[in-house]
Amino acid sequence: MNQIDIRQVSADDHADWLPLWQAYLRFYNTELPETVSQSTWQRMLDPNEPTHAALAWVDGKAVGMVHFIYHRSNWSIENACYLQDLLVTPESRGTGVGRQLIEFVYATAKADGCNKVHWLTHETNATAIQLYERIAERPGFIQFRKAI
Repeated sequence: MNQIDIRQVSADDHADWLPLWQAYLRFYNTELPETVSQSTWQRMLDPNEPTHAALAWVDGKAVGMVHFIYHRSNWSIENACYLQDLLVTPESRGTGVGRQLIEFVYATAKADGCNKVHWLTHETNATAIQLYERIAERPGFIQFRKAI
């Protein structure tokens, strides 16, 4: 595989980001109203929002995306970073793109004063879990939630 270039999204990247976002939603059997996707995109471009995004590029083609959000924590003075969404195209899986996207989030969050990066994945996502166990710790917490 050729060199992987990771960079934060710009307004010019929408046509490259949108298919990746839609593939991510399909992966999790989820549909969102177009207004939600439009709002998400606008938030990622707004420097006053805590939401960020980056794309992985190989030979001028976007082959992966990551979204991350800075937030307060009652356990530290510094912000934490929640890595919310990560996708690598099927043909680019296993080539280091996912690891580089996560490393990009680590470096960006650290430079922005965060003291932790954390994320969730579905328990059936065995391929991703293999990567995650090599580059992060598994704290053993179980997620609970209720839509309201």
